[in-house]
Amino acid sequence: MEKKVAKALLQIKAVFLRPDEPFTWASGIKSPIYCDNRLILTAPEARNIVEQAIADTVKKEYPDAEVLMGTSTAGIAHAAIAGHLLGMPMGYVRGSAKDHGRQNKIEGRLEKGQKVVVIEDLISTGGSVIDVVDALREAGAEVLGIVSIFTYGMQKGLDRLAAAEVKNVSLTNLDAVAEEAAESGYIKEEDVVRLKKFRDNPSDESWINAQ
Repeated sequence: MEKKVAKALLQIKAVFLRPDEPFTWASGIKSPIYCDNRLILTAPEARNIVEQAIADTVKKEYPDAEVLMGTSTAGIAHAAIAGHLLGMPMGYVRGSAKDHGRQNKIEGRLEKGQKVVVIEDLISTGGSVIDVVDALREAGAEVLGIVSIFTYGMQKGLDRLAAAEVKNVSLTNLDAVAEEAAESGYIKEEDVVRLKKFRDNPSDESWINAQ
């Protein structure tokens, strides 16, 4: 599954790899990789692969799941489609509560004690998805875990998820994408090492000149 999803993301250019011309994240970190999983929604073939993989992963890893909850905004459509495939209810968690109406942070019906799986499109340092997990737990849900489409596999993210005691299963990851990209000739074999060095410590920019 990791290779199949990685290949699909590369084919639709949802993942860009530029080790020689790094992207700059909002945090100022230089990155050899940029991932935009919103493009999945506009590519039916890749979308079918990804949404079926999400549904299959929920069934396999979280067989007791009762509700899917998407992260706002990127996870909402994926939770909706996977929920449709599974015949399960879904909702989503806002980044912050509305300032009008019922002032909801969680949209959709959620009963206390219900077993929830969070659907996220991408995990880097894990902060935003853990906020979603915390909101669901505060509402009385039992969060079984997360299904994410892509993870960078950064140690900070892994540590945060462990500290929050929440399981994450990603369809694919930086390593799988890098290796698939090298096999297809998109990047050089030596660039795979540079990408993994970035993953291990994003603050260490020595990978930029390690050609």
